Amino acid sequence: MTSQLPIFLSLVITTRNRADELQPLLMEVSRMLGELVSDHEIVIVDNSSDDDSLIRLKALTGSAGLPNMQVYALTKEVDSDTASWVGLENALGDFVAVIDPIMDDISFLPTMLDKAICGADVVFASNEQKAAQSLAYQGAYAIFNKLYKWFNGIHLAKEAPQYRVLSKRVVNFILQHPQPAMTYRHLPATGGFARVNLSYSATPLASKAKRLGDSIDRGMRLLVSTTRAPMRLVTSLSLFGAVANLVYSIYVVAIALLKVDVAPGWVSLSLQQSGMFFLISLVLLVLGEYILNMVSLQNEGPLYHVGQEFTSARMTRREKLNIEVALPQRKESRATEARDA
Repeated sequence: MTSQLPIFLSLVITTRNRADELQPLLMEVSRMLGELVSDHEIVIVDNSSDDDSLIRLKALTGSAGLPNMQVYALTKEVDSDTASWVGLENALGDFVAVIDPIMDDISFLPTMLDKAICGADVVFASNEQKAAQSLAYQGAYAIFNKLYKWFNGIHLAKEAPQYRVLSKRVVNFILQHPQPAMTYRHLPATGGFARVNLSYSATPLASKAKRLGDSIDRGMRLLVSTTRAPMRLVTSLSLFGAVANLVYSIYVVAIALLKVDVAPGWVSLSLQQSGMFFLISLVLLVLGEYILNMVSLQNEGPLYHVGQEFTSARMTRREKLNIEVALPQRKESRATEARDA
């Protein structure tokens, strides 16, 4: 058996409607972390399950259950990145690992931690084997990643996969942003931190294929919320349209002054159309810039709400602290007995 890594690790797991799989999964995770690191916690985010997941989790955190668990139950379903951020925001460890136990291989975690301990602030891991996906999903996924790379300079699937280990300072850095839950997915790869990208091959446990309809809303939200490039493209096109119509109007006036055989009504109709499109382009330009400014100043409410929160009845971290506190008291008691004698 190898020696434990001298770190405090937080492992974030998101789940929804997997009540039957929770107990064997968490028992295996708890056993593995107990052997891997000197101290750990398992942060579970229940993404508004409508089965009996919460009942199972409450039983697992009881006095006869598993130690070092924190559970956060959301009142409404959110996207996977937001659910992961709920766990990250409440994690206490020196390093925080985010894993989807259905898609990701937890046995690869020790390799990731080795890189993190050696100085990497961010360690990404990508599974070369993917879950089954529909053809429409694969095509839209490829287009989305190309657009995202064009706007942000990174290929989100390859350079910032969801399976990751972050140092505490990276989490604190994300917390400084006004909407950390929306920037969490891409920010560790673009914030200038030392990062390592790893790959492995393991068969995912996902039982059903991903569908395009389930991911369109999340993809569009991620695309427009993490960069101003799409709206900046709109304003650039509006500016181009305004300039083009202005140039066309000058061209129409020049034709009217220099040529005598112009068709009747062509000059007035052309000036009317170009003038109208010029004004529309200016309106779109102003609206686009106004929207960009409002987005930068917006102060929306929280993207999630934790309805219930409970922890394990037994936390090994606290037990260690109690022992350390008791030792000086025991020594003082022995010294008193010696003086009395």
